[in-house]
Amino acid sequence: MTTTTLKQPSKILKILKTIWNGIRRIPAVYFIFFGIFIVLGLLSPTYQSTAGIMAFLRRTSPLAILAIGEMIVLSTGGYDLSIGSIVTMVVLGSSLLLNNDPTMMPTAIWTMLALGLLIGLVNGFVVSYLKIPSFIATLGMMLLVKGGALYWVGGAPRGYLTENWRAFGRGYFENVPLVDRFPYALAILLILALVTYFIYHRSNFGKQILAIGDNVRASQLSGVRVRLVRMIAFVISSLFAVIGGIMIGGFGGVNVTIGEGLEMQTIAACVVGGVLLGGGKGSVMNVVFGAFTMEAIFNLLNLLGLPKPYKDAVQGLIIIAAVAYVALSTRKKK
Repeated sequence: MTTTTLKQPSKILKILKTIWNGIRRIPAVYFIFFGIFIVLGLLSPTYQSTAGIMAFLRRTSPLAILAIGEMIVLSTGGYDLSIGSIVTMVVLGSSLLLNNDPTMMPTAIWTMLALGLLIGLVNGFVVSYLKIPSFIATLGMMLLVKGGALYWVGGAPRGYLTENWRAFGRGYFENVPLVDRFPYALAILLILALVTYFIYHRSNFGKQILAIGDNVRASQLSGVRVRLVRMIAFVISSLFAVIGGIMIGGFGGVNVTIGEGLEMQTIAACVVGGVLLGGGKGSVMNVVFGAFTMEAIFNLLNLLGLPKPYKDAVQGLIIIAAVAYVALSTRKKK
């Protein structure tokens, strides 16, 4: 009896230890997100319903798409600060091109994708081949794109976004089992996240991205075409910014500040999702939940009646903490 009694607590402890080790492997972003979302549900009945949850995911999907694109660049050890200005360009330029004519939607989309491709190529070329730090290069591109967009539309919003364009951001699939209405924006996010997952986590190209961020010199010696990979990373980021801009135009007003601050929001979302600012580490799924977490934090601040400066302060604290973490980790390695 004594031996059996002693064995039972030992087995229970082993089971508990196994469970605890499994919990520890789960990234903190998931606990943070669900914790905040539970608080949102307690504060507002909106977040207790399926419709409310779908509306939240619809609003957050563009930020998640922008964050995935930013993650690709961050993983190489770079930054892309031109994301917000690309969104502004997409909304202002599309409004001008469409001018309330639904038949112009394909032209507007292809034009924006072409411009996004061009911006990504220029960013990649300047950083990879001219050796200009990505922070400086994309900061300059941010100002150039925003100024160019304002010049294009004559300094103020012109034209109108059509309903078929706005559907990308505000539309729903109807009569979907379990949820009834499923946002187009969330469907687009899921498709892009799945494609990026296989590219980033399962392909040789994804391994090269992470290798460059971890050690550029070692990557070069192993035969990785560092400059080309970095250029492609910036192109992906710019194209994702265009797609995110199209969706943001779906439920946001046409104004010159619509993309303002998005570059910081995406970097904060990536950091919350576990991406190292020095490069070499990232996860598509974690970054998506990082974006969800940031949006949940912003919604919580709104429910508490706190003004916009608090939102900016939260983003700043997250980025500062991330930079401090990287600095301390680097010092320990040395």
